[in-house]
Amino acid sequence: MERLVIYGSGGFGREAAWLAQECGYSVAAFVDDDPQQWGKIINRIPVISLDEACTQYAACPIVVAVGSPRTRAALVEKATERRLSFVNLIHPRTQMSEFIEMGIGIVITAGNILTVNITLANHVQIHVDCTIGHDVVLEDYVTLAPGVHVSGWVHIHRYAYLGTGAVVLNGTQDAPIEIGEGAVIGAGAVVTKSIPPGVTAVGVPARPLER
Repeated sequence: MERLVIYGSGGFGREAAWLAQECGYSVAAFVDDDPQQWGKIINRIPVISLDEACTQYAACPIVVAVGSPRTRAALVEKATERRLSFVNLIHPRTQMSEFIEMGIGIVITAGNILTVNITLANHVQIHVDCTIGHDVVLEDYVTLAPGVHVSGWVHIHRYAYLGTGAVVLNGTQDAPIEIGEGAVIGAGAVVTKSIPPGVTAVGVPARPLER
């Protein structure tokens, strides 16, 4: 059984370890940057430092399992600097067509449905029970929390975070709905038009919060 390492020992790290096991991997260790976590055993998996992982498990692929897009990007950079390799984790109960382009470091948990002509860039995370329609682009480090539904002709820019139960309605081929870089869509929000970069949008329909 091939081994891998999970970067992040928090809630999603533990879920990713379960996902890895469902995908046929043996999880060698959690990596955590907090020295207070080193030496702990979590769900029968040891927690170690990144330096120790590079010494003991340099040949093992790594998955960065942190929900925050920008934190995930920083950890990916650290792992890349140490020449660690990344792997995709896709739950066997994911339904997806053959017409999907995928990058590296992608995590897709159980119960998701991805249709056709979809692009998933690097280190995208799709949590449980999401649906993604046709002609959707998810750029680097996008996170879909549980139960997000993305309709067709949508472009979600890097570092965007869509909260639990958010819905993005259809765009068109000529005018796709765009969610800007680093935008946050609140839980349960319904996106009916494009959202600017860096804003937090909530409600039905989703509107940017006033600053």
